Amino acid sequence: MKEEQGKTGGQDSSAGVTQRYMLFRRITASSPFSFILLAGLLLLYAKGVVAEPLALQPLLDEALKNSPEIKAAESRAAASQFRIPQAKSLPDPMVMFGYQNEGTNKITFNEMQDSQFMFSASQMFPFPGKRELKGEMAARDAESQTASYRAAQLKTVARVKELYYDLFLSYKNLDLIKDRVALFSRLEDAALARYSSGTGMQQDVLMAQTEKYMLLEKEEMLRQKLQSTEAMLNAVVGRDATAPLGRPGEPGYTPFGREMSELLTVAFDRSPEIKTREKMVAAAEVKIRMAKKEYYPDFTLTGNYGLRGREFPDMWSFTTAINIPLYYKTKQKQAVHEAEASLMETRNELEAAKLMLSSGIRDNYSMVKAAERLMELYQNGLIPKTYQDFEAVLAGYTTGKSDALTVISRLRAIIEIENSYWVQMAEKEKAKARIEALTGTLDTGPGASTK
Repeated sequence: MKEEQGKTGGQDSSAGVTQRYMLFRRITASSPFSFILLAGLLLLYAKGVVAEPLALQPLLDEALKNSPEIKAAESRAAASQFRIPQAKSLPDPMVMFGYQNEGTNKITFNEMQDSQFMFSASQMFPFPGKRELKGEMAARDAESQTASYRAAQLKTVARVKELYYDLFLSYKNLDLIKDRVALFSRLEDAALARYSSGTGMQQDVLMAQTEKYMLLEKEEMLRQKLQSTEAMLNAVVGRDATAPLGRPGEPGYTPFGREMSELLTVAFDRSPEIKTREKMVAAAEVKIRMAKKEYYPDFTLTGNYGLRGREFPDMWSFTTAINIPLYYKTKQKQAVHEAEASLMETRNELEAAKLMLSSGIRDNYSMVKAAERLMELYQNGLIPKTYQDFEAVLAGYTTGKSDALTVISRLRAIIEIENSYWVQMAEKEKAKARIEALTGTLDTGPGASTK
């Protein structure tokens, strides 16, 4: 475990580079094929240096820039801003053009005084206060869409992190399987040695080989899962599903230092989900005021002009039309009741969102803390003890003091415990990502990068 945690993803210290250089010098001086060997070693070393681990931060930046879900939410938020001036504008004016003739036998323009060309223009003016309320309703909706855009960013970041750590776990499990295959090969060699000497049974050899092949089967399944995770991560980031991805770097262990009460306070204050619901409540309250305003009539002003020709003076008129809310019991009053019911709905949805938010934070917080305790137990207790037990049992099997089934059970325990350690590390990081999304804290700074 300590050797695995000491890996640096192919990066070498300056001392290691100096040692390799001195080794290359000695090889060059001592062998006629030194140049070819040196070139091959340099090629292998270059491959190790080029294979940089997949960092998290560039993926987050790319997702925030290219994610289709984020772009759609951004477009909805932008569209909602354009509705505000529309809601506050006056209705379009109406223009009328016509001709009135006196008699039906011929055109009597300029001959009869009632024959005229008619022109009129009218404009409807809502009752004072209605336009302002409609604009306020549109503004509340725009604020809700902006909060939804923020929520889409947070969800995408959390999803990228979850898939990133799933990908890391797949690679780590492949490493563990390769290491465990080597341990089963040691058992197989010991069983073959005992069988050859006549002190062991062929069954022991077959058991060791079967366990090794089962691990190889699991390796193939993990590779398929790895490809599936890569495809999902590419989709969230906004790439083609077949775009190449490297191996994620190992996350450093940092204890989670925030308290539950602090997380809940921050979440209720900054969560986009809560803000979206609050803006919906505010919009519903404005809608009630708007519905009550509909009890008041609107006004339509109309100007008319009649062109009657040279023989008769032109005419003009100015009229005002007022709609009468005569059917208010079945129309305006019901609209008020509808708005009041919608307000109750949005308030209940707000309370439900707060409860769900609190539940989600508590659930993920407990997952983080449980993962920290389990990781400490695995790292400082179970893993070293299990390795010691395996070595002791394997040595006993070599001397005939234990059987193959006991050694296999110890190997299975090693596989299970080490896998559990890395599962808990990945689950901890994923739970932290979900907490960030729930609390509205978008952690995409350098600290989010895994190097």
